[in-house]
Amino acid sequence: MSLRLEWNNESGMPVPADWIDKIRVILHKAGEIEGLAGGEVALTFTDDEGIRRMNRDYRGVDAPTDVLSFPMRESGDGEIPIVYDGGDAPEAEDEPLGDIVISVQRAIAQSREYGHSVEREIGFLFVHGLLHLLGYDHGDEASEKEMFERQERILAEVGLTR
Repeated sequence: MSLRLEWNNESGMPVPADWIDKIRVILHKAGEIEGLAGGEVALTFTDDEGIRRMNRDYRGVDAPTDVLSFPMRESGDGEIPIVYDGGDAPEAEDEPLGDIVISVQRAIAQSREYGHSVEREIGFLFVHGLLHLLGYDHGDEASEKEMFERQERILAEVGLTR
């Protein structure tokens, strides 16, 4: 399995190398659990203002949030399907799964609020965003239960419990 993480930091705060190491572990564990053959996830760390702008521009909500996901595989109502030269999207190892954007400011504040480490909060937000990239949602009680159980299983398997 070849899952790749590309990341950049636009938060204005230092991003410790151990966060990236843990996120790569999370990505590979989630891929194993979800049966992913491969793919690439682009992760951007930003601040509250940066994520607020994205939330406003892409979701119409003019407020900061903790994590945003932009799936490449999604094809919902009103969206233009992604078409490759050879037809539908390939199931290739380097297929982009999508982008995840995390507000480091918000993650730090939430880690204090919930009483756990910033690393755990960053891991939680990454898993949450990744599951959205894979098509999971929490729009109703049943889908929320399924998604949150998957999140907690992945986090437990990589040692990021509350």
